[in-house]
This record gives sequence, C-alpha cells and structure tokens, in this order.
Amino acid sequence: MKEINITTHIAVYNDVNELPSNVNSLMQQAVETRKNAYAPYSKFRVGAAILLENGKIVLGSNQENAAYPSGLCAERVAIFQAGAIYPNVKIVTLAITAASDTNPTTTPIPPCGACRQSIAEYEFKQQTPIEIYFMGESGAVYKSQSIGNLLPLSFDKTSL
Repeated sequence: MKEINITTHIAVYNDVNELPSNVNSLMQQAVETRKNAYAPYSKFRVGAAILLENGKIVLGSNQENAAYPSGLCAERVAIFQAGAIYPNVKIVTLAITAASDTNPTTTPIPPCGACRQSIAEYEFKQQTPIEIYFMGESGAVYKSQSIGNLLPLSFDKTSL
C-alpha cells in the first residue's frame, strides 16, 4: 500500500475590498444577481458571475423547484449559459456569493459537488484553469486558481 497526499492552495482575502478591482467588480455583479435567485424553499440565495476571455460577463442565480432535484445552482446556470451563448470562448474567472434569508452568511461558501464537476468539465474542455472566488454575503473571500484545488481527483472523459 502507498498513500497519496493531496495539497490544496487557497488564497484568502479579508473582504471584497482587498480583491483586484476587476474581480471586485465581478463579485459585485454576482451579489446583484444573487438577488434574482428563486429560493422559496431553502431561503439560500446564490449569485455567480463569469468573466469570459472575450470580456463578456455571464450571470446566474440559483433556481429552485418543488421537485428538489429539478432546481439548478447559480454556478451551473451561469456556466451552461456561457457554454450555450459563447461555446468556444474560455471562462477566465468565476465569482460566487451566497446569502441566507434566515441567518447571516459570513464564511465563504464553495460550489457544491455537482457544480464542481461541471466546472471541471469546462476546465478540461478549454484546457486552462478557471480562477474561482467565493464568499458568503460578507467577510472573507477565498480564491482557488483552479477547480483542481476543490476537486483534486476529478472525473473527466479520459475516465470513460
């Protein structure tokens, strides 16, 4: 038997004011689109903003459904929209923010497992990493240089 050690590198910013100005602007757009979330069941609103290589910004917010598995997270709404509208344009940066209608959300909220897998698919497709910034409604912002930090043993088409 042998062991594999996996190391994750996450940069931590104390708040959005420490972010580079272009990322701060992207995160502010995620905050604004978070307000458009349809979250009557969880009361947990998520906003995502994607910066594409061509300079375009694509937004997404979570969309729930009474049949829970039919809903979609903000990250996948934005990523799938980017893939549909700009199929051959690389995703450079993804900003994510989450807030609860019932409790303060002051810790960074990372993408769920399904979203991590979707981000991994696009990173694999474009053959370049996607910078991921994520936060709660306030407080620290975490930055990952690639989904590989959040999903180190990913599944892709080479596994099929």
